[in-house]
Amino acid sequence: MTNSTLLRTAIFGSDRCTAAGAIAASGVLLVALIGCSALPCPAQTFSVIHSFTGHDGANPIVGLTLDAAGNLYGTTEFGGGHGCNIGDCGAVFKLTHRGSGWVLSLLYAFTGGQDGQFPSARVTFGPDGTLYGTASTGPSNDYYGTVYNLRPPASVCKSVSCPWTETTIFPFNFATGYYPSGDLIFDAYGHMYGTTSSGGEFQNCGGGGCGVVYRLTLSGGVWTEDILYNFTDGVDGGHPSSGVLFDHAGNLYGTASIDNFQGSSGGAVFELTPSGSGWTQTALYHFHDASDGSGPYGGLIFDASGNLYGTTAYGGSGDGGTVFELSPSGGTWNFNLLSSLTGLPGGYLGPYGKLVQDNAGNLYGSSVSGGTYNYGYVFKLTPSNGGWTLTDLHDFTNGSDGAWPYDGLVIDASGKLYGTTFVGGSPGEGCYYGFNCGVVFEITP
Repeated sequence: MTNSTLLRTAIFGSDRCTAAGAIAASGVLLVALIGCSALPCPAQTFSVIHSFTGHDGANPIVGLTLDAAGNLYGTTEFGGGHGCNIGDCGAVFKLTHRGSGWVLSLLYAFTGGQDGQFPSARVTFGPDGTLYGTASTGPSNDYYGTVYNLRPPASVCKSVSCPWTETTIFPFNFATGYYPSGDLIFDAYGHMYGTTSSGGEFQNCGGGGCGVVYRLTLSGGVWTEDILYNFTDGVDGGHPSSGVLFDHAGNLYGTASIDNFQGSSGGAVFELTPSGSGWTQTALYHFHDASDGSGPYGGLIFDASGNLYGTTAYGGSGDGGTVFELSPSGGTWNFNLLSSLTGLPGGYLGPYGKLVQDNAGNLYGSSVSGGTYNYGYVFKLTPSNGGWTLTDLHDFTNGSDGAWPYDGLVIDASGKLYGTTFVGGSPGEGCYYGFNCGVVFEITP
């Protein structure tokens, strides 16, 4: 399957699952060009802290959210017990550290009705302390998606699993944008911001709409949407799939996974600046589908100095995607290629999620494919003498340790890393197309 085919399939429907199927069909028996035999592998501890069974969720396609007490929250795209057209409809879970292990609580299982189905974004804590997230399709299989809120039980729960109360706070339609797949954020006023990868005003992107950046405002108990920007698939790009983030001045930043700049479709990094009653969009960098990479699906993070870091899923000199930095300088942004990852020719996915940075300035991420067994790996980038040193922390085997880590990692106060794999782990029921249901893992660098 070519880069362009994967790119098209990665935009509509369960995008990451389509790409996953392509890797499964074509890459299982191939030997990767990267791994502990080629990169430094320092001593670290890798452990699986939960292997999904289907009943408690199946196939987490995004990463985790960490609360102040060290509990982990996440979503699975399938599983949970309500039958949908692929496995079950998806679930939200919580992992609590108890003694020397972890205990999973199933907070909510989607039904595929008005609540939607197939959550493909992390959950976010709102200003009220409850959880917010998006379901990528629904309601009732209408393929538009929803924004939902989960609230804990009013009284103290004394059992292992206490369901939370779900409320659908906004259903999408074609005009408002659809397929919400990125993380949600809140501003100081409690307004919610996000992206949809399709829909909106302009239908240039294959007729399915190029996606939007939106804001949801609560008034009188009702959430209403303002579309801050409609993408056109011109120099501004199209199909934003990773959400947005704020800087200290209130500007928004994000990535568009494709664009139509000077004949390239490599994607773009964009900024939205408040301007009067609207927002002005500026493309900060266009990827050329060359050594700089293409397909910046994973979104961005800021460091303390105001530099932006991100990843591309394709391209680079090693065909395994890239890790990049954008540094502000005199009103412009300078692009720096930090690492070109080694992968396999033909468009196999590299990094698909956000990076995370520790207090020492090291960057951590994961690649969907590649590694010694071609089931993905976790990497670390360390600043060194004006450059960056790449270290392989773990190569997935598609055994009990899982396979295909689609999203990035979270890091706790002690420096431990946590993430998910889409498949692998122990056998389960109703998992993605006969694969196992995925795992949650921990790495102590």
